[in-house]
Amino acid sequence: MGIGAANWLKGSGTVLLSCCTNSIPAIASGSRRNYCSPSFSLNNNTLFSTSINGGKIGHHWSSNQSNKLYFNIYCTAPTSNVSVQEQDELVEEDEETKLRKIKDAANSLDIRVGRILKAWRHEEADSLYVEEVDVGEAEPRIICSGLVKYVPLQYLQERNVIVLANLKPRNMRGVKSNGMLMAASDASHENVELLEPPEGSVPGERIWFGSADEKENLPDVASPNQVAKKKIWELVQPHLKTDGACVAALATHCMRASTGVVVSPSLKDANIS
Repeated sequence: MGIGAANWLKGSGTVLLSCCTNSIPAIASGSRRNYCSPSFSLNNNTLFSTSINGGKIGHHWSSNQSNKLYFNIYCTAPTSNVSVQEQDELVEEDEETKLRKIKDAANSLDIRVGRILKAWRHEEADSLYVEEVDVGEAEPRIICSGLVKYVPLQYLQERNVIVLANLKPRNMRGVKSNGMLMAASDASHENVELLEPPEGSVPGERIWFGSADEKENLPDVASPNQVAKKKIWELVQPHLKTDGACVAALATHCMRASTGVVVSPSLKDANIS
């Protein structure tokens, strides 16, 4: 037998409280703070009350009633008073925040100017070159690149390149590769070009995304373990492209060294990896 139902509004949320007499012990559900009715009475006897303690809602029933009650409490989410314009501004702010985080992640990558000292075909993999690359360290690094299909071997000799240097070493058909040469490719991946540092840059010089003034405020580079664990490269790479002038960039932030910007020789609006 139904004995009552009530809707109670508080703030911008709605609570629906219904009850009926039966033989089932009283049960309540719902826990949104400030949205639930504080009490329910029958024949001037308080059968149900709600209290808030430390942000938690407690439901209490009187035990001296002969009839047991069953309650259902439903709390609805507050309605928004934000205007369409304000919502658009929030979306723009969220996008700006997201891009800023991606840019910070990109600048934690250890991207450097490198110089290929010599390159040769991998003995166990037809699609791979092996390069010995000066990246400003005591010894050159060995790097494997899948460029055989796209770049003639003679083009690689004594060439300045861009190196992603804080990836975990990978064993590539018996050769441990310690880094990656960065390149631009068109949508079909039929044309691939190595990125080129600006003239006057030297091996080991750090590459960053942003304005020339930002060089002094760059974050520390992440360790290879951090790059792998946080998936930093996977976060950044989809946002790397060349623009209409073949300049490598992260969205609107140019990829640069101290003497200028990084470019692809001819590929515009191309993906970078």
